[in-house]
Amino acid sequence: MSETPREDEAPKASTSRERGMAKMEEVYGFSYDPATIPGGYVDVTVDHLFGDIWTRPGLDVRDRRMLAIGVLAAQGMPKLLEIQFGAALEREEFTEHQVREIVVHLAHYVGWPLSTGANAAAEKVIAARAESDKTRGTRSE
Repeated sequence: MSETPREDEAPKASTSRERGMAKMEEVYGFSYDPATIPGGYVDVTVDHLFGDIWTRPGLDVRDRRMLAIGVLAAQGMPKLLEIQFGAALEREEFTEHQVREIVVHLAHYVGWPLSTGANAAAEKVIAARAESDKTRGTRSE
């Protein structure tokens, strides 16, 4: 059997844990060591979700994030949307204008009641970034 991974497989150069922690750091700017957290939930999150799924070829982080944002908006999860929007802006995957446009677009698919939470999350993150930029004396878009 060949050691070359199939096109639809995640790379196996390191363990799922190593890949997962590295990918989580790339995606969010932080990661968790499952060995420091009781229970198996974070193990599965780091090893499988980030180590195997987020590292698969075919979609980049921005694509995967946009999918996650859509699902989180549809489920009415504004706190998790704040994390996604914040990381996307920090990584310069989206501009503030694009974040707002994503919310407007999603409103027509998830409905107005759910999109109000997405909009509130987006505006909270954008406002916090503006305040941080003002404090540092810089201004992003």
